[in-house]
Amino acid sequence: MAAADTHTVDQVVNTEGYPLEDPGGEGWRGVVSRVRDDLAKSGCSVLTDFIHPSLRETLREECAAIAPQSHDGVETVNAYNIDTSSPLPDDHPARITVQRGNSFVARDRIPTAHLIHRLYSNGLFQHFVASCFGLPRVHELGDPLSGLCLNVVRPGMEHPWHFDTNEFTVSLLTQEPEGGGVFEYCPNIRSAREENFDAVRSVLTGDGAGLVRRLTLNPGDLQLFKGRYSLHRVTPVLGERERHTAILAYSERPGVVGSVARTRQLFGRVLPEHLAAEGRAVRVDRLLD
Repeated sequence: MAAADTHTVDQVVNTEGYPLEDPGGEGWRGVVSRVRDDLAKSGCSVLTDFIHPSLRETLREECAAIAPQSHDGVETVNAYNIDTSSPLPDDHPARITVQRGNSFVARDRIPTAHLIHRLYSNGLFQHFVASCFGLPRVHELGDPLSGLCLNVVRPGMEHPWHFDTNEFTVSLLTQEPEGGGVFEYCPNIRSAREENFDAVRSVLTGDGAGLVRRLTLNPGDLQLFKGRYSLHRVTPVLGERERHTAILAYSERPGVVGSVARTRQLFGRVLPEHLAAEGRAVRVDRLLD
């Protein structure tokens, strides 16, 4: 790894608890083992106090400064992020629609000097993430907008129940709200081979409370999550302060670019890279979303 990678990790990460600068060392292997165990059991692992304590306020300020650049727009969606007018049986869970009010700041509007950008591009961090998910390596997305973004949930808004397109997600809470904004998820409610529509419907209608887990996150906590198979949401934000979360998106293969429709939905615009890649998407399974 480059010396610059080690320098960034030493500056940004709480290396006393997470020795990313010593890949393969005893402490590093202990953290990776714990994360893998968490992911195997529940599809989710939280590394508390991942960011160095002295930089948490800087992290918050940097993300708060760019939050006004997020693309706003409340829209009607379903948990699968497919067209709500799709022809489906009456009892299909995708028939249940909600209002999505969260917004995103795209990667091209996040300065490269910001902490989340430095961490996202860091080789030591990428090696650590790959090892946690049991992969030989991960690649930054080829998408100039969605590879790294800031998820903004304003007071009164929520990020409703949904599945992720990627098998895994890495996120970092940078600012907590005064109230609400709780991360809830249903571990492994579906698999690559089974949609399990009945269970999904029960959660969406409020009858499946026993399947839902609530997760307490604090600024500086790193979350590793298998969101493709676990239904999840952020509950409505209360009070005056927004909820900010950095989404650090990687893939098992290089050059991944989002679809034109999904990119326009999230960011309000598309770039030539999206138009060029349209129709060449490769999916890891045949699930609905």
